[in-house]
Amino acid sequence: METVNLSQKFGLVRDYWSPKIVGELNDSYVKVVKLKGEFIWHHHEQEDELFLVLKGTLRMRFRDRDVEVQEGEMLIVPRGVEHLPVAAEEVHVLLVEPKSTLNTGNLRNERTVAELERL
Repeated sequence: METVNLSQKFGLVRDYWSPKIVGELNDSYVKVVKLKGEFIWHHHEQEDELFLVLKGTLRMRFRDRDVEVQEGEMLIVPRGVEHLPVAAEEVHVLLVEPKSTLNTGNLRNERTVAELERL
């Protein structure tokens, strides 16, 4: 058992929208990711996602509304709910997701990260 310095881990992240594993919890990964710009509309058939904003403001778009997630706040997106993460400025997010979660959910494209790197 060792502590994880999240500031140090975020310092190692070079690419936006590319989650990195920093821990494991039961059948889930704990990941860090830097976001900037707009991602893609997607959903996850089997997995809920927890987004904990550690720096900046994340706007999560849903088909019927937008939700702003401020620094120090979290949002859980239930499985099956289509969403589009948007970050006007750089945002640092801690994710807690089942190990089976693909960052692009039901889609596979150039933004899909199939092999996750551990930091």
